[in-house]
Amino acid sequence: MNKFRPQWIAFLTLTQNEISRFMRLWPQTLLPSAITMTLYFLIFGNFVGNKIGTIENVSYMSFIMPGLVMMAIINNAYSNVVSSFYLVRFIHSIEELLIAPISNWLILCGFLAGGVLRGILVGAIVMLLSLFFTHLTVHNLTLTLAVVLLTSILFSLAGFTNGIFAKKFDDIAIIPTFILTPLTYLGGVFYSINTLPKFWQSISLFNPILYMVNGFREGILGISDVGIFTAMIVMCLAIIFLFILNLYLLRKGVGIRT
Repeated sequence: MNKFRPQWIAFLTLTQNEISRFMRLWPQTLLPSAITMTLYFLIFGNFVGNKIGTIENVSYMSFIMPGLVMMAIINNAYSNVVSSFYLVRFIHSIEELLIAPISNWLILCGFLAGGVLRGILVGAIVMLLSLFFTHLTVHNLTLTLAVVLLTSILFSLAGFTNGIFAKKFDDIAIIPTFILTPLTYLGGVFYSINTLPKFWQSISLFNPILYMVNGFREGILGISDVGIFTAMIVMCLAIIFLFILNLYLLRKGVGIRT
């Protein structure tokens, strides 16, 4: 047990540092998502939703709520890790971590913990805000929590990968702007893919965010456009792939060694 104690302490220290970083800057890390999602609820859920009526036998406001929570979790988990890891590369403090007697997988997990906790915290805030706009029910609590955790882990890992390859501060915004945002909006947040023509339904199935949004919607409302087993498999496989990839990149010193 004593042999693993230094590693455990190092992991807790790194995790605590990550948490304190985004909590110290909460007006910039937590508040913007709360404001943005409130506007989505007002504009899309209230004003537009009154014109649409219902989707899948639930009100439009209730239908989009799980997607908006997922959007907040994805954006915050991703942005927390990509900005944090790029910063330690930029100020060259990553070298101190790499020469310290701590395993690469613990370094990775330390950064992930910050992203996961921020994603979950912001997701909880958005869910609380949704209570002002719609009645919240939870169809399957276990599935709901599992999807939230897996999604937070997945996009924290994706943010870490972006942080490794980023060469300047502008690079950490390229993936969220040109890839993550379009995939999120096309991931069934505001609509059911069953309303699309068959061709576009098939294309939508290649969007990984579709599975997360619908997995969470199944947990909250009990409705989904995709199979839940398929959704869980997609998330788990993506997590395993990105975890192994990031460990490999750390070990090779990609983006760190010059």
